[in-house]
Amino acid sequence: MSTPTIHRTFLCAVLATAALLAGCAAPVKTDYTAFRAAKPASILVLPPVNESTEVNATFSMLAQATYPLAEGGYYVMPVTLVNETFHQNGLTVATDMHEVPVTKLKEIFGADAALYMKITKYGSTYTILSSAAIVSAEARLVDLSTGTLLWSGRASASSDENNNNSGGGLAGLLVAAIVKQIMNNVTDASHNVAGVTSARLLSSGTPNGLLYGPRSPLYGKDNTN
Repeated sequence: MSTPTIHRTFLCAVLATAALLAGCAAPVKTDYTAFRAAKPASILVLPPVNESTEVNATFSMLAQATYPLAEGGYYVMPVTLVNETFHQNGLTVATDMHEVPVTKLKEIFGADAALYMKITKYGSTYTILSSAAIVSAEARLVDLSTGTLLWSGRASASSDENNNNSGGGLAGLLVAAIVKQIMNNVTDASHNVAGVTSARLLSSGTPNGLLYGPRSPLYGKDNTN
């Protein structure tokens, strides 16, 4: 095989590999067909299932989940009333609440859809040179009339996203990491980070996010193409 032929073969292989990688990296677009057909106006937010080791994670996320939904144009069932209703019926654990049939949730609360959340990470993490409060969560919006999945998403946030560790040398980095770890634990930095995660996860009009609800002036104008 001649040298020019080898070069052409190599170039073709490189281009093919690049095209394959580009295809793999293409973002997955959310299918909103069921969402648009259901047209939910009210949302029941169930207490999140907590897969982290922090006992405060469930109520921290729950307390901050309603704001982006309301801002997006939805009526959100009062979470205190919802939680008390579950307790009055003997359900005190989020996993048990998530197992209640959608028809029963519809009968009791009358909402159009239910939001099921799962907290996969909540709390401070410590490495040799860094410490950060990280909160990650997933969510599903389900039609309470049919049980159809309308939307799903996930998001994460960290207190260290805009941190600049330059300067101070290794000793300075170690001290800074220890101080941050202490401060994160003392001040419950994860609660504030959970608010960022909730906003990223549940805000309307974001790429692959929730559609705007009927109480929003942007209802029906989502740019999801």
